[in-house]
Amino acid sequence: MALLKSGWLWRQSSVLKRWKLNWCDLWIDGSLVFYKTDSRRDYETRVSLKNTCVDVKCGLECAGVSPPESHPQENLLVVHLKDGSTVLLCANSEDEALAWKLTILEARRNPVYMYDPYNDSYQSVPVNSHNAVYITPESGSGGTHHVWVHRERYNDGIGEQIALGLLAGMAAGAALRSFLWMPFWFC
Repeated sequence: MALLKSGWLWRQSSVLKRWKLNWCDLWIDGSLVFYKTDSRRDYETRVSLKNTCVDVKCGLECAGVSPPESHPQENLLVVHLKDGSTVLLCANSEDEALAWKLTILEARRNPVYMYDPYNDSYQSVPVNSHNAVYITPESGSGGTHHVWVHRERYNDGIGEQIALGLLAGMAAGAALRSFLWMPFWFC
């Protein structure tokens, strides 16, 4: 997937309401992914903006939200979701918060296209497509497109984990089944 924007943002946790610093990636398919570090190895959470985002506010529009220590109100960014919840973010500057807002709004409303080299055409891609390279068509740009390929790591090996879990469950069931007959042996 093509990467639209990435960088460090403060994010308020939903349970304890504490601010913590996360590396954030906004992908062209509308996925806003929060990582613990900028190495992108372990992600904490993912929000699909094309499906769930209703509105984005930044700066002084975010009334009633207190920013993290030593950050002004102008750096705040609030993403309102369809289920009524919000994602509270804080950038390092007012300009950066505005840039994140505009990029999130662009990712939310723009369709995603994939180039088909066999037909020499662009096709619209469904929102939930993964492991593909996306490029937005631009006529006459003549420039180089920088494309990041992102692969969903959380989905790797899920079949093997389910099979091992079923095997362990069957082995435990076979071992415990013999204990169920024990009262009848001693009667």
